[in-house]
Formats: sequence, C-alpha cells, structure tokens
Amino acid sequence: MGFKPIIGILTNETVGLNGRQLSYSTGKRYANAVMQFAEAVPVLIPSCINSVDIQTILDFVQGIVLTGGRANIEPHHFNGPPFPENELIDPERDRVALDLIPACVKRGIPIFGICRGIQEINVAYGGSIYYRVHQEPDKNDHRMPQRDDATLEDIFAPRHDILFTENSILRDLVKSDRFTVNSLHGQGIKDLGKDLDIEAWSEDGLIEAISINTHPSFGIGIQWHAEFYPERPENLLNQALFSAFGRACRDYAKN
Repeated sequence: MGFKPIIGILTNETVGLNGRQLSYSTGKRYANAVMQFAEAVPVLIPSCINSVDIQTILDFVQGIVLTGGRANIEPHHFNGPPFPENELIDPERDRVALDLIPACVKRGIPIFGICRGIQEINVAYGGSIYYRVHQEPDKNDHRMPQRDDATLEDIFAPRHDILFTENSILRDLVKSDRFTVNSLHGQGIKDLGKDLDIEAWSEDGLIEAISINTHPSFGIGIQWHAEFYPERPENLLNQALFSAFGRACRDYAKN
C-alpha cells in the first residue's frame, strides 16, 4: 500500500441531546470523499483549539479541508452589518478557520474550502460576504429547496451551471467551459479578497470558485458541496477536485 497523507477536516460546534450537550462534528461525506478520492487519512479538528495548538496540528497534517456549516461567519470579521439576534453563529469556528488559512499558506499546506470554506478563505484575505444572496436584486436564489418534503436527492441535485474563467484550474480538470453543480447556500462572496483569483462564476454573476494566487500548491475554495456524490458520472468535477487535492497533499508530504 502506498503512502497516504493525513488531511485535517475542520469541524463545527453542534448541539445534541435536546440542547444539553455541545459537540464538534462534521458530515460523514467529507471524510468519505477524503478517503476515497483524495486517497488520504482524515482526522477531525475541533474548532475549539487555540492558536498555538493550530501550529502543532499543522506539524503533522498534509492538507486541510474547510467544511460547510449551518452557521455563517460573523460580519464583524469583514465590517458587515450586524446579524439579527436570532442568527446562528459559531465564533470558535470563525476564529480557528481564519487562523488556519494564513498558517497553511505560509507553510504551503494544501487547502480545500467547501461552501462556508470558500467564504472563510475570502474573509481571511479581506473580502466581504452577502448576508442573503437571494435578497440581492441581480442574484438568483442559491438556497436548497424551500419545501418540507425535499429529499436528500432534491437538496443535493445539480441545480445550475458555473462558467469557468479563461485560465481556470477547474477548466483544466474537466476540459470544459462550464459545469453543473448543486446549490444550497444563503450567503456568498460579495467583494473578492486580496491575492485571490476567480475560477468560476454562476450565470447570475456570483463567484462560485476561487484560488489563492500566493499559495505555492493547492489553495481552492468552491461554493457548492463537492463531497456529495463525487462518485457519480455527472459530478466528475467534484471527484477531480478531491483527486487533485490529494495529489497536492502527497506532493507536500514528499517536499
């Protein structure tokens, strides 16, 4: 058996047992995609660690996945208008993600940001976020189906096309100018952060994928959920992204 890199998957704070117990967790599909398509060993990173411990973790991992999550980044991180009082937040996840990103880039550790993860990369580089994309006059509704009987298949079905930029890394992965992706996010990138390049747009002009142009290896964020059904032929791009991420993690380990 060949060498397998270790990839850290950032978790979210969640509440269980009728609200009586907090935990740090993430979706099983992130770990599965890392194992199957990045050909790596996943480890979960609790979003309560301090800045010193982040450096300790980065001493032994060869890649980081910034997962999606129900809570949104608090707007004080990008000078946005305050959230309503009932908005779900995860301050520890905000802090750890925004510390992890520059630390990874400095070391050259590959980063793959998914949904919330692309927004964290943007904010880490000084960008801003739309509070609700569907409330913007020139944007479509990118949220999951808003009906109670929506199945998992409905929620994660391919929903709209993304258009690759001329020199997009993603274009090279699938040898195409566009691809159809799922869509279940309320927020999205407003102003692009410094040192970031746009890799793909949605047809309404929302940024769907970015790369960190100062990253010496793999630093990519995407707005859709690539961890869902990457094994299906219609999701070739998702599989290709995890595979490219895994290759970058192995190269980082060798170097």
